Formats: sequence, structure tokens, C-alpha cells
Amino acid sequence: MTKHYDEKELITRIINSDRKAFSLLYSHHLNNLYRYIYLFTKSRETSEEIVQNVFIKIWEHRENLKNINSFKAYIYRCAKNQLLDKIRRNQAETKMFFSIKPDTEESEEKSDNNIIYSQYYQIVQDAIKLLPEKRKRIVELRTQEDLTLDEIAEKLSISKFVVKKQLYAGLHFVREYLQKYGELSSVLIPFLSLFYY
Repeated sequence: MTKHYDEKELITRIINSDRKAFSLLYSHHLNNLYRYIYLFTKSRETSEEIVQNVFIKIWEHRENLKNINSFKAYIYRCAKNQLLDKIRRNQAETKMFFSIKPDTEESEEKSDNNIIYSQYYQIVQDAIKLLPEKRKRIVELRTQEDLTLDEIAEKLSISKFVVKKQLYAGLHFVREYLQKYGELSSVLIPFLSLFYY
């Protein structure tokens, strides 16, 4: 970016609905913001979605820009909020998935979705059973008991770093297993990386 880049001037123009100024500011911050979000999501699609949502909301509420001191700090705060919202939504969906148990009684009214999720649940359980004992326990504590990394570390008397490393390896294995046996990439796999929080 050239030295004459004037962020305050661009923000003033954006407040006045100047799309060219917005495009310049967008281009200036896009790559760094994307890399920041990707550190957490490990998903290109999710990262791109969050970045787009951040800038869409900034444009839609551009009048709020007059109250900020640092645009960089502002967009990172917006990105963090978007990320946390997505994590909460996805964790709720994934937690629901992991809590589903295959029905004990057959029913003619059982929906296709219930059948599919029951099958996927079994594949997930099969994958978890194949993990080394410590790794399996960590994955179970995170996905089924919804403990935080700190809580798992305390419960197992190990460091948070070890928990995160083992959880990453465990969920990576589950993702690979689902891709191989469950064809689940569009349903569950993007959610699994969000269990690191």
C-alpha cells in the first residue's frame, strides 16, 4: 500500500457511501483478516464467509465508522464477534449431532434425516473407538461432555497444549474417517474444527 494511503479520509468517504473508498479499504485489510480468521476455523470456506459478513455489516452500518479510532481494531473486533457467533451456532448443531442415538424401536414414520444422522452417529462412534485411549478420552470430554480445553486439562492433569494437540489429532482422524466412510464433508466435517474453543 502506498504512503499516501489515508485511512481517515477513506472512512469519511465510506460514511458518505463512497463504494470506491470502501473497496480500497477492503482490499487493504482483506488478506490479513482472512489469515487471522483461518487460524481459528482451519476452513477456507468458513473464513471467506466470515470475512464477507464482516465487510457487509460494516458497509450496512457505515455510519458507525465515525465513532471508531482504529479501523483495524474495529474490523478485528467485528470478525471476533462473527467468529464467536458461528462457533456457538455450529457447536449447538454439532452437539445435537453427537447426542443423537440410534432409535431402539423401528418406526415407519422415522424421517430420512433421522436415519441418516443415526448412521453418521454410528460412524463417528466407530472412529472415536479407534483412537488411542488418551486421545479418545479427550475427544469424548470435548464433544460429548462439552468441557473446555482448560477443564479437560484440569480433569486429566495434563497441559492445555497437550489437550489441544490431542484433540486436533483426534478430530482430524474423525474427519478423515467420515470422509472415507460417511461422505459427510458437507454436513459435519466443517463443524469439527470448531471444538478447539
